[in-house]
Amino acid sequence: MLNRNKAADVFDRIQRYSTADEVEALFYAGHSSLTRFANNTIHQNVAEENSVVSVRTAFGERTARATTNKLDEESLKRAVKSAEDIARVQHPDPELLAMPASGGKNYGAIPSRHFDETAAITPEQRAEAVQKVVSVARKQKLTTAGIFSTAELVEGIFNSRGLNDWHTQTSSDISVTMLAADSSGWQKANSPNVAHLDAVALAEIAARKAVESASPREIPAGKYTVILEPAAVLDIVGFMFFDFGGLAILDQRSFLNNRVGTKIFGENINISDDVGHPLQSGVPFDGEGMRRQRVHLVEGGVVKRLVYARATAEKMKKSEHRDKVGVVEPTGHGFPIPNEMGEAPMNIVFGASTDPKTVDQMIASTERGLLVTRLWYIREVDPYEKILTGMTRDGTFYVENGKLREGVRNFRFNESLIHMLSNVEEMGTPVRASGEESFDMVVPAMKVRDFNFTEVTKF
Repeated sequence: MLNRNKAADVFDRIQRYSTADEVEALFYAGHSSLTRFANNTIHQNVAEENSVVSVRTAFGERTARATTNKLDEESLKRAVKSAEDIARVQHPDPELLAMPASGGKNYGAIPSRHFDETAAITPEQRAEAVQKVVSVARKQKLTTAGIFSTAELVEGIFNSRGLNDWHTQTSSDISVTMLAADSSGWQKANSPNVAHLDAVALAEIAARKAVESASPREIPAGKYTVILEPAAVLDIVGFMFFDFGGLAILDQRSFLNNRVGTKIFGENINISDDVGHPLQSGVPFDGEGMRRQRVHLVEGGVVKRLVYARATAEKMKKSEHRDKVGVVEPTGHGFPIPNEMGEAPMNIVFGASTDPKTVDQMIASTERGLLVTRLWYIREVDPYEKILTGMTRDGTFYVENGKLREGVRNFRFNESLIHMLSNVEEMGTPVRASGEESFDMVVPAMKVRDFNFTEVTKF
């Protein structure tokens, strides 16, 4: 697999081939493996290894990028020439900055995210874990489906002004769905360290949800107190974080326009972007090689900060918004240039409650409500009020007088994130959570009052 020394050699060749004023190379490499199962049997096992270099060249105010996954001399020359040819015909961008000579502020050491056990896992080991999942399904007379994947990945950046940085990590995912005749259950977990994943525990929880939600009762739509498990919280709140980038404010496409510095959520809502958090993962530098900073986005329900790429910060300082958006400085959250999105926080961590509750405690304190395992098919209805629609799935239960009573038919919801995060009555301890609609975050379970369900679905 590509390493830092080999990448440095490739970049030296790229520089020799280039006639541009400045040149940058982003490296992505790794190997990944996936075991997929359905109908209680493994039906797919695949593995992939790839190395990619993305070359950006700049001539004054013009820049462009070309990418290849072939690192031989002719392929690299072709990528450099393509990047230069495209750059030369671009319209000048007076806001284009020179490439950075360093990554700026150093966050400090982050926990190791590379684990030999994860990198070395074999198809046989994944198959053994799947066998245990299937055993749980058969014991409960259920049908199971899902995945078990692992990967070892590297990402690096080099530029002609001397900046270079490199990151290596592993990842592992297990997703389990249990199917009965008229019900289902689901669980998923992700970690850089495969030792932190327990396939049997995930399978047992998913199976219990499928069994206990069998013969679901139909109850009317309406506003309910809802207990959202961490995966459900992650998938719905993930729709707001691209609005925390400075360019989204400048483009007038953020729900935070005219709201930075104001209290729009409940006092118990605190959110940071923190790449160094022990439960987080990912690369500690952004698409230009700037080191990611810890940024406190929301404090006590008040939106305090945005995140910025270098060019966005310069643009914001010259704009009419500069005195309304808090501190304006590069934070190391930019995407590779060129791009239309600017930046976004990608290492979200919700702050802990002063009085955290377990899901069981939330159920015990609920007179009438619903427990939701996860949400899916989420779409945005109103971008400024952040109203989303979607459906519950794979374990929706009726709660009455502090007890989990029975499974119910799934619902469609129409809910504003502003309203939802203003009505959080209780929260659990934040955990690393995985879903299907958003990126992994560190989030708690939440008990929310007056969550708006608009109709009952047909399954």
